Amino acid sequence: MKEVWSNRFDKGLNPFIEEFNASIGFDINLLQEDLDGSIAHVRMLGNCGVVSSEEALKIEQGLEKIRLEAKEGKFKVDIKDEDIHFAVERRLIALIGSLGKKLHTGRSRNDQVGTDLRLWLRRRIDELDLNLKRFQKALLMKAKQNVYTLIPGYTHLQRAQPLSLAHHLLAYVEMIQRDRERLADVRKRVNISPLGAAALAGTPIPINRKDTALKLGFSKIYNNSLDAVSDRDFAVEFAATASLILTHLSRLSEEVILWASEEFAFVSLTDRCATGSSLMPQKKNPDVPELVRGKCGRVFGHLQSLLTMIKGLPLAYNKDFQEDKEALFDTVKTTQDCVTAMSILMEEGLDFCPDRLDNAVGSDFSNATDVADYLATKGVPFREAYQLVGSVVKQCIREKILLKDLSLESWQKLNPLIEQDIFQKITPRQVVASRISDGGTAFEKVEVQLKEWLDRI
Repeated sequence: MKEVWSNRFDKGLNPFIEEFNASIGFDINLLQEDLDGSIAHVRMLGNCGVVSSEEALKIEQGLEKIRLEAKEGKFKVDIKDEDIHFAVERRLIALIGSLGKKLHTGRSRNDQVGTDLRLWLRRRIDELDLNLKRFQKALLMKAKQNVYTLIPGYTHLQRAQPLSLAHHLLAYVEMIQRDRERLADVRKRVNISPLGAAALAGTPIPINRKDTALKLGFSKIYNNSLDAVSDRDFAVEFAATASLILTHLSRLSEEVILWASEEFAFVSLTDRCATGSSLMPQKKNPDVPELVRGKCGRVFGHLQSLLTMIKGLPLAYNKDFQEDKEALFDTVKTTQDCVTAMSILMEEGLDFCPDRLDNAVGSDFSNATDVADYLATKGVPFREAYQLVGSVVKQCIREKILLKDLSLESWQKLNPLIEQDIFQKITPRQVVASRISDGGTAFEKVEVQLKEWLDRI
């Protein structure tokens, strides 16, 4: 490393420290962004007269040559490069001579790496948003097929009230939409340029920071050079958003795992997304949702790592920031992979079992509230009706029957206001159809919500 530092240094690094210090092994991922940032920077230097137009063009051509070499697999890096920035600069000098040494005029690796990281993350946010949209589409297609399919609704994992299956799936569409909105909000703060803030205090070189920001598609520049090179809030925000995405995927995963069990048997796993057992030939394992559920821990851990990294750092740049990249890179990859896996699972990995679902909603007391609501429409105070129905449920459990098995005479002993129509009112399909409040599970309401989402997505 003595070769890339100033003449203040007489000796190179200890070989172990050289390797310990280097980030080239993982920040090679930023190559394209480093080239983009460097090209914008040298064009600005040319526009400002810091270098001549001819020099700017030659430097840009050298950088594009490196891009081509990378595409062809010919761009080689070495531990002695330390990081991607020195690797590019070294190769540029090798290609165009000492002119390449002018590229770093008016900037530092501190603002350079911050720029590269933001460019990289901005692109990945856009890719992730498209992937989340695909997942929403997969959920919507399943919902469209199952508007009139019933599924038990649960609270405390106890049977509560029957639902339209589409209504259940649309709840996840809503969650993912909030995730997409959070991503869009994070992107606004990712899309601010630190380039030209230099090491921490700006530069006396007559550069134009707004020019490079415009060239790179940033919406604005950091107003404070110290903040520009030391801000990693955007990385934490992204990791937090990714953590919520994984949380939502994990919740659905947990449900699919339960639904696929023989105890529930609400879905059957297709061969496309299930694995077998090396010992038990009858097994079909829900590996996709189990892996997604497990991978949450990685992303949650990266969020904690990033928060811990920045919590005690004085201004401005510190080498601790080298630890942001692996955490951020893996957060992006893990999140993308999990969204893709869950999209495929919804598209081709599971089939719902309507007969089993119908049987499930017709064999419990999830229609009890509807009896109380029925009495309330007859003028009985709801809390009084609630207590009456609770007594009837207890009686039915003792007799091992359901509410639908009671005779009209038994109902009228409960309350003489109850009429023959009670039997129709407590059928699961009518229970669902009756939930007509805005946002409710009534089929007509679900149809409206589904159409709105299909039009929107």
